[in-house]
Amino acid sequence: MLNNLHPKPTFNAEDIGQIAVGAFALSVPIAFSEEAWRLSASLPTLNLVLVVLLSLAFITLFAYQSVFQANIVNRRGAFLLRVVAAYLLTLLVVGIVLLALNKLPLLTDPILALKRIILIAMPASMGAIIVDSFDKE
Repeated sequence: MLNNLHPKPTFNAEDIGQIAVGAFALSVPIAFSEEAWRLSASLPTLNLVLVVLLSLAFITLFAYQSVFQANIVNRRGAFLLRVVAAYLLTLLVVGIVLLALNKLPLLTDPILALKRIILIAMPASMGAIIVDSFDKE
């Protein structure tokens, strides 16, 4: 049973906005970096998988400790939703930023486009979850 100290978290438009702002704040400086564009082109698939796993691990840890204050017993669904939403929204924001910069070759080189999104989403996802933690349960 939930108590007043740990109300059931909701996921609403405010959360989506906070995640998007956090992701944008950290993706923009990196998205402008030619180094990030080149690194994403040369990054092997195994390393790319590791980047995804590290991103998910750190946003999961941060959400567990800061957003949910290490109490997810009765809120596992909300916890999982928050982590997945933060990562997916980050990927979307990074993709839009790269598209705006004409550095997202979706039609000509979709693999490179995906690599760029994933690589830049690593730090951007941390910005997303940190900003999402403001004014939380």
